[in-house]
Amino acid sequence: MRATIQLCTYNRAALLERVLDACFEQTVPSESYEVVLVNDGSPDHTPEVIARARTRATCRFDVIEQQNSGLAKGRNAGIARAQGERIIFIDDDVLPLPNFVEEHLRSHDAHPKSIVRGGAINVESFDDLPPPVWSIKDYSGNFFWTTNVSVPLATMRAIGGFNESFSEYGWEDIDVGLRLRFGGVRAVFNKHALAYHYKPRPRSGNVEKMVKQARAQARTAVQLAHIHPHWRTYLATGLNPVQRAYHAVLRGRRYADTCRAGLGDLSTDRALSNRELRAARALASEAYFDELESALHAAR
Repeated sequence: MRATIQLCTYNRAALLERVLDACFEQTVPSESYEVVLVNDGSPDHTPEVIARARTRATCRFDVIEQQNSGLAKGRNAGIARAQGERIIFIDDDVLPLPNFVEEHLRSHDAHPKSIVRGGAINVESFDDLPPPVWSIKDYSGNFFWTTNVSVPLATMRAIGGFNESFSEYGWEDIDVGLRLRFGGVRAVFNKHALAYHYKPRPRSGNVEKMVKQARAQARTAVQLAHIHPHWRTYLATGLNPVQRAYHAVLRGRRYADTCRAGLGDLSTDRALSNRELRAARALASEAYFDELESALHAAR
């Protein structure tokens, strides 16, 4: 078998059905690839979605059920079950185009030992998709980003897969990318290995979740820096003197309070204005750097 599409899901039943259908509608022969899904203890209607998907699967479809254990453990379960020579990672909010697997394999044929990074177009809905043309505005500088990336399965197993000590949000794929990069693995980009990435515009009801997620990401950033004390880590995470000093000044001026004041009433779920959206993102950024300092202090 040439390829495995591997994804993990948690509480995304509304999106998962479309994502799985897209995985099954690939241009390569059905016997040449498989889909390996890890359900990370979803409490919603995910089991019903999976049951319907089994009746429509056109390729091998393997499902792993686990108690909610986090993305790293789920990825490793998928890696252990995979049978393809190449493993293609996506998320449960990623809609691959029909030539998705074909393009990943085409790049691997030309670069057998490399990571292949595909393109992702951010969309607010799977029901209103723009033309499938990647442009520089969709560029991501991540070396290994599990929204759309593939790698020889043997290579993933050789580095031990994902680090399961990353139990909170963020950086587990960056850790893998750093280990691959430091091991001499190269990356190539194929803008035709394309997928749509569901990124809805945040609403008032999402603001506290954004802040909470930012704080979790800060804690795992410190964990990442402890594992990889390298300039790439310090630049990516903000753990460098320039960014830390800048945000220390903002904290001294109580900039987070200014951001909150710019958000207005969050007690009802409503669309955020452009000004409020900027304030919400700035508030999450300040929460990240505030938690970063706390996590650094706790790690001493």
